[in-house]
Amino acid sequence: MGRWGIATVSGKSMHPTLREGDRLLVAYGRHVQAGDLVLVQLPGERPLAVKRAIRPEPGGWFVERDNPRAGVDSWSLGPIESDAVVGVVIARLAPRPALFAATRRKHVKP
Repeated sequence: MGRWGIATVSGKSMHPTLREGDRLLVAYGRHVQAGDLVLVQLPGERPLAVKRAIRPEPGGWFVERDNPRAGVDSWSLGPIESDAVVGVVIARLAPRPALFAATRRKHVKP
């Protein structure tokens, strides 16, 4: 069985899907599918970030932010290496609970 963790959203790059302060349930080491929200280690001195996995690329994933006016993603950084994809976001726990489904751009309310 995989490991689970909690992540807290900081910033506006995934708005409107996620908002600052949202608490997320993350499955570490889970298989990534296009459309998944993923926790990634961006290159350089950047902190962990939540992005949307768009498509597999050789050796990694092309990831995007939902808010084109905030944050960075593969459009500026290039594909993210596979080992930098830390986990898959399964659900928002608080303050507005929601489950997330792969290949969907919006969340599904439980």
